[in-house]
Amino acid sequence: MRGPSECEGPGDCEPAVLLITQPLTRSLAALGIDLSKRGEVSAGAPARLTPTSPPRTMLAFQKGSALGPRFRLALPVRIAREMSVEVRDKGSTWRAWRRFAAVAGPGIVVMLADSDAASVITAAQSGARFGYRLLLLQFALIPILYVSQELAMRLGIVSRKGHAQLIRDEFGVAWAWFAVGALMLACVGSLLTELSGLAGVGALLGVPVPVTLGIVVGALLLMAYLGSYLTIEWIAIGAGTFELVFLVAAYESRPQLSAIRDGMLEFPLADREYLYLFAANIGAVIMPWMIFYQQSAVVEKGLTVDDLPAARLDTAIGAFLTQLVMAAILIATAATLGTAKEGTSLDTVETIAQAITPYFGKEVGVAMFAVGISGAALVATIVVTLTAARAPSEVLGVKHALEHGLREAPWFYAIYTLTLLGGAGLILSGINLVTLTVGIQVMNAFLLPIVLAFLYLLARRLPRPHRLEGGHAVLVVILDLSAIACSLYAGLVSLFG
Repeated sequence: MRGPSECEGPGDCEPAVLLITQPLTRSLAALGIDLSKRGEVSAGAPARLTPTSPPRTMLAFQKGSALGPRFRLALPVRIAREMSVEVRDKGSTWRAWRRFAAVAGPGIVVMLADSDAASVITAAQSGARFGYRLLLLQFALIPILYVSQELAMRLGIVSRKGHAQLIRDEFGVAWAWFAVGALMLACVGSLLTELSGLAGVGALLGVPVPVTLGIVVGALLLMAYLGSYLTIEWIAIGAGTFELVFLVAAYESRPQLSAIRDGMLEFPLADREYLYLFAANIGAVIMPWMIFYQQSAVVEKGLTVDDLPAARLDTAIGAFLTQLVMAAILIATAATLGTAKEGTSLDTVETIAQAITPYFGKEVGVAMFAVGISGAALVATIVVTLTAARAPSEVLGVKHALEHGLREAPWFYAIYTLTLLGGAGLILSGINLVTLTVGIQVMNAFLLPIVLAFLYLLARRLPRPHRLEGGHAVLVVILDLSAIACSLYAGLVSLFG
């Protein structure tokens, strides 16, 4: 243990800052830290307590103290999840990566949720029906996806408000409910596809649908009622990593590079079904609930403006990863069906599993597909249900964070529970998963203008230097209008000819 006088080099004892919410003061007191008065953090480590607006308190201490920059990682989950750590060691790559690890999560989680069961099915349909002709679109959507989610992240960090709350404060309650209404429509549709995907995987493995849904709903309810934000974030990331099995499937499908090169440069725009899947892919990559979730998540995690660079990297990694997964699924189905049996339609989860993993043998292939789509559906279900519960609560002005218990946030937990139970009940009524999935993705494409319009207008109202303006604003407009025009055109042509 060393004191501040034992700093080893220039900048070694610059202040590190912990942002601690008021409910944590009792827990910190148990660790020997008294926030109620000025004093010492620990023996030999003088600390400066700087009061800020309630309910937050700033605690500054020397990096060389007994607590040091490891203080955040040593705290219990429910305390650590409330903190944003600033360690100003520009020369330390290791400390920079540790800081990134502390900040990362919201962007990666929401992007892993983007590669959900609906996206898996849409990408598989695209490869089976049109080979590699929709592959280039997957990579073209990366900048659009990043730009939209970066704005959501920036809005949350700078304003310290969720998306629905910010719309309410800036445009009024009526516009807030309008936006939340569109969001809930997208959430319900997405939840149905996620639960349908999980039910389909269960049926594939011989598990009755009611049993599968009972296990999933029960586990998700326990997670929300008992877990903290950070615990749930870790669970979501863990589930989402199972999607990486699709990269293995794409590699093992042995695609021909010449076929990929030729196919991805063909655009049969006169084909109505091609346009339909074109719109569905856009709807699959930019979903309304993604914007609401990431903005609320960075607020609940307690990120500050000093975390913006790391949060942007978190978002960029997630955007690339989710589209890589989508491309892998498309390549796997195109290599096995799109070349030999182009035009084949995949109508069930079982046929998609057989198409994606033929090189592994039936049992191993089905198991790999089950793992991949289950992980995708689980992380998306977590994100969608939390978003569906948070957004109306934000407009109502009631508590909606996972740090609050059932008695403190009854509306939040009631909406969360009813959303899950309602979705499971609809699945038990019997729905064709593939038809429902593609239709909902097209619906998302039509909701896209509403979501992106609010996102742009809110970003334009941020205080400088975080306001969206200049060349960046022009780029956002171009990308957003391109996505909106393509999705609306493709959706209208595909539905009405």
